[in-house]
Amino acid sequence: MHIHILGICGTFMGGLAALAREAGHRVTGCDAGVYPPMSDQLRALGIDLIEGYGADQLALQPDMFVIGNVVSRARLADGSPKFALMEAILDAGAPYTSGPQWLAEHVLHGRHVLAVAGTHGKTTTTSMLAWILECAGLAPGFLVGGVPMNFGVSARLGAPVRPTAGPGPLGTAPLFVIEADEYDTAFFDKRSKFVHYRPRTAVLNNLEFDHADIFDDLAAIERQFHHLVRTVPPSGRVVVNGLEESLARVLHAGCWSGVASFGAAVSDFSTQGEPHDFEVLHQGRAVARVQWALTGVHNQLNALAAIAAAEHVGVSPAQAALALARFENVRRRMELRGTVRGISVYDDFAHHPTALRTTLDGLRRRLGAEGGDAARILAVFEPRSNTMKLGTMKAQLPWALEPADLAFCHTAGLDWDAAAALAPMGARAQTAGDLATLVAQVSAAARPGDHIVCMSNGSFGGVHAKLLKSLSK
Repeated sequence: MHIHILGICGTFMGGLAALAREAGHRVTGCDAGVYPPMSDQLRALGIDLIEGYGADQLALQPDMFVIGNVVSRARLADGSPKFALMEAILDAGAPYTSGPQWLAEHVLHGRHVLAVAGTHGKTTTTSMLAWILECAGLAPGFLVGGVPMNFGVSARLGAPVRPTAGPGPLGTAPLFVIEADEYDTAFFDKRSKFVHYRPRTAVLNNLEFDHADIFDDLAAIERQFHHLVRTVPPSGRVVVNGLEESLARVLHAGCWSGVASFGAAVSDFSTQGEPHDFEVLHQGRAVARVQWALTGVHNQLNALAAIAAAEHVGVSPAQAALALARFENVRRRMELRGTVRGISVYDDFAHHPTALRTTLDGLRRRLGAEGGDAARILAVFEPRSNTMKLGTMKAQLPWALEPADLAFCHTAGLDWDAAAALAPMGARAQTAGDLATLVAQVSAAARPGDHIVCMSNGSFGGVHAKLLKSLSK
């Protein structure tokens, strides 16, 4: 069929486009303000991209319009529709569906789906799990909200049949690993995306308040997570972080499948050792050892989640640990973009306060382990997510940035006073309303041996390259 995707350059919709193209469908799409890596990936696949949401695209007459959740019925200041194409689709009675619904019907049906949910670490854990299954010879399909460096693409269909039969009633069904987002599906379907996926293995990695633009409180998100738990079959497995009270409440509301816990000392899967070199314990017995390049307790927990999920489809923890030793992480997850005059510049996707804190903590821990306790960390960030733009979590920023020696905040587009929010940090924090000022502030403060971490869930205006160029002078 021919599908035309609205919002095609989002990480999820771009991955869906790649899967549809691989399956033999004709794929076109539109978006506004596109940026890499997704735009590069789509063009490399030969997928035609149209800038904007003009109603003239109705003339393409695809078999199905697939609607991304960026699309709405919003109006501009002059009263005209923000997404004219969507209005034209509705007026014409043309066929349309959501991305998750299309994926469920055309890709996931008949597969053993392993879904990774959680406020933090979804992309990294999904990538770890896909790599573990790949190294075990299971040739999984996957859809990740980023680009895993071991694969070089964000999505693929995988083998049509499982190369090696595994345990359970669907032991020969092909495997598909998917990042399971709790954000809503589309403007016409306000359920979380992950409700569509019907996993047999569901990872609940962690859960705290986020997405203040669509959820009123933590209880509302817990309700969506329980909707996911309700879809897991009796022979399935829920892999749950044993350190999270919120997830304990989710399971207490009802669970009809097997459960494997991780993280806590009394969990089924736990660890012993430092995040870069640790033993994996299964019910208190050492079963594997992970030695790898990643840092941070958060990645140690991500690894446990992936190991517990892989075990459900027949991959031993020892096999999984060997795969993780060769895991290269995901683009924009503490990705080193360059080093100039002894100053290292990293790109990281962190945007929620907890993610900012864990990213900086992980780097601080790594520097200490390498004997670089005196090395400074400069945190450069923009509150870009809908939740952060609302200012819902601004009071947590001084705590989130505490591990950094200096912090620099890009304040463009904010309706709240970032300088006031960061005031408890005193002279350690600076703000800037434009990128040129921000780059100048960071460059003036940086000195050899520093580590500059740029954190945003957007392109951040190419600040990484601007910093490297400025520092080189």
